[in-house]
Amino acid sequence: MPITDHVKLFIPGPIDVSEKTFRAFTRPMIGHRSGDFKKLYGGIQPRLKTLFGTTQPVFLSTSSAWGVMEGAIRNLVGSGKVLNCMCGAFSDKWFDVSKRCGKEAVALQVEWGQPILPEQVDAALAAGGFDAVTLIHNETSCGVRNPLKEIAAVVKKYPGVLLIVDTVSSFSTEAIPMDELGLDVLLTGSQKALALPPGLALFSASEAAFERAATIKDRGYYFDFIEFKKNQEQDMTPSTPVISHIYALESKLDDIFTEGVEARYARHAKLNGLVHDWVKSRGFEFFAPEGYRSLSLTCGKNNREIDIAEWIKRLREKYHCVIDGGYGKVKGKTFRISNMGDETEETITELLGWLDDTLEA
Repeated sequence: MPITDHVKLFIPGPIDVSEKTFRAFTRPMIGHRSGDFKKLYGGIQPRLKTLFGTTQPVFLSTSSAWGVMEGAIRNLVGSGKVLNCMCGAFSDKWFDVSKRCGKEAVALQVEWGQPILPEQVDAALAAGGFDAVTLIHNETSCGVRNPLKEIAAVVKKYPGVLLIVDTVSSFSTEAIPMDELGLDVLLTGSQKALALPPGLALFSASEAAFERAATIKDRGYYFDFIEFKKNQEQDMTPSTPVISHIYALESKLDDIFTEGVEARYARHAKLNGLVHDWVKSRGFEFFAPEGYRSLSLTCGKNNREIDIAEWIKRLREKYHCVIDGGYGKVKGKTFRISNMGDETEETITELLGWLDDTLEA
């Protein structure tokens, strides 16, 4: 039954979930150690590997992506240092997580809204003694898209340094070929571009990552990469999986591969362009510099000094939808509009009309 009081989300996550996806959650429960579960989990692997661009297994964790982000630190950083690349709220938080895990964390900090540049990573790693680098590909808080290919090439210059990449808001909006780029951990979450409810994380790890994890004695259990790998060999998970979420993921994979992966990438780029055109034509500026802007969301700068909270209030009251009014220390100074997931040219064009109608009081 449709939800009549629904407020449609054009925020950068969680984003709107289709009725088809929600229906998948209602499929009958199965035992998580049964043959039926093995068939479900094993059956989605080929398509997940295609999206990840890897021949490695893709693991599913009953957690938000932050669980895997912390787990990657615990699995891959031993007595060496971890370089945390920081350009916004979530990459800044990863630095704090590294320290809370008792690791020697080094901050590569740039101003919010600016990208991490490969030469900055190179200069930092040249000091030596690093086990790993953390990078958020698409910093959701600021709409910054970091140059992943170029940064990955720099990290390859340093033997033994592993690259951990968060793609929570870029995964499935563009090609991120894990094996080709030489990434050691590629992780994402369910609630952004995949257009699923929160609560499921997906990740894959390189053989070098498993070799490193096997040498770390205090990596814990719940996010132990070795446990994930052992269980995956039997199409199992180390702990109780969120079965209904996996049904929904299977349904979403049907949608993605019916549309076509390349067509999905092209759709996201086109919708992103529509929002960018609107931002420029309405006299707003972008928070991130040209060439380093997200393809899945747009972060506009409030250079017109409007009351963004009131604008969003009018939008919600009149059209029952919301955009985001800025995150953390740039709240009110920026606004964010998502084009992720199941959005179409029709829905984004409609939203832009609503934005025009409610922009002025």
